[in-house]
Amino acid sequence: MRPLLLTALLAFAAHGAARVDAGQVDAGQVDAGLGPLPARDGGGRDAGTEPVVRFIAVGDTGTGTAEQYAVGAAMGAWCHLPQHPCDFVVMLGDNIYNNGVEGPHDLQWVSKFETPYASVNIPFWAVLGNHDYGGTLAFGQGNEKQKGQYEIDYAHLPGQSKWKMPANHYRFSAGHAEFFATDTTEAMYAAAPELLKAGFDDTAQRTDLESWVKASTATWKIALGHHPWVSNGGHGNAGSYDGLAGVDFQDGRGVKALLDQRVCGKVDVYLSGHDHNLQWPKDTCRGTELVISGGGHSAKPLYGKNPSWFEVQGTGFLYVVLSGRTFTGSFVDATGRVLFTRTFTK
Repeated sequence: MRPLLLTALLAFAAHGAARVDAGQVDAGQVDAGLGPLPARDGGGRDAGTEPVVRFIAVGDTGTGTAEQYAVGAAMGAWCHLPQHPCDFVVMLGDNIYNNGVEGPHDLQWVSKFETPYASVNIPFWAVLGNHDYGGTLAFGQGNEKQKGQYEIDYAHLPGQSKWKMPANHYRFSAGHAEFFATDTTEAMYAAAPELLKAGFDDTAQRTDLESWVKASTATWKIALGHHPWVSNGGHGNAGSYDGLAGVDFQDGRGVKALLDQRVCGKVDVYLSGHDHNLQWPKDTCRGTELVISGGGHSAKPLYGKNPSWFEVQGTGFLYVVLSGRTFTGSFVDATGRVLFTRTFTK
C-alpha cells in the first residue's frame, strides 16, 4: 500500500466509518432525456430554519497516483467530521487519465475511482472531460466519442450506486438547488470542421440546457463542466485555450459559445476544472460566479493575469455549503487545511 494512502487511511479510521445518511445523500429529480424521477430531498435544514445542501467539487482526478489517493482520503476525513458533512460529490471531468476507459468493466475503475474514494461513501455526480474521451492521435485529445459512453455504461452496471452519470449531459436536484451537468468536450468538437467533428453534435445539449434552466424554480442553479470560461492556468480562457485563438477549434470557441449562450447570466455558479489548480476568479460570466477546482491529483502553475479572489498551485477540493440564499465555498488542501473561504448571498 502506498505510504501516503496508509497514513491518510489510518487517520481516517481513527474517526470511524464515513457518514452515510440516505435521506441526505440521494439527489433526485434526474433528467437525462429519460424522463424525470420522483423528486427527493437531497439536502437538509440548517438549525431547523434554512434549507441546506453541502457538497464537494473536484476535477482532474483519475490517475491512480499517491496524490489522488491523498486528496481522496482528505475528502473522506473531511466529510466524516460533524461540522462539515457532505451530501454528494460533483466530479468535474478528466475522471480517468490518460486516455479514458476501454469499457464499463475496465480495471482502471478500481485503481482510479473505487479505491481512491473508498472512504467517501456518498454519490459522485460526474461530467466528462477531454481525457475521458481518449484521443486517437494523442492522450487527452478527446475525439473518441465511444469512450464517453463507457463511463455512462459504468453508471448503469447492476449494483453500481456510487458513480452517477445518466447521460453525457443531464440535470439533478438536491434540496433547494438544481445542477446542470454539461459536456464541454462535445461543444468543443461540435465547433470543428465537418471532417474533424468525430461524431460530436451539441444540438441536443443546447436545446436541453435552454429548456431545463428556464423551467427551473430552484433557489440555486449551478452548472457543472470540465472546461473553464476564464482561467489563469496553463490552458487559459475559453476561445483562446493553449494560445490557439483563431487558429484551431481546440481554442475552445465551441466551449465559449455554449457557456455564453446557455450558462452565463442564466445560472448562479459555474464549476469547472481542466487546469490543475484551485482558482476563484473575480470575473463573472454576466453575473454567474466562476470557480475552478481542478486539483484532484496534481498541481500546475498559474500564468494568467485574470483578477482573482484566490488562486493556488496546489491539490485539493472545493467544499460548498448552500444555506438558504447564501453560498459558501472553501478550498481545502490534501491535508485537510482550509486555504480560502468566500461567501456571497443572492
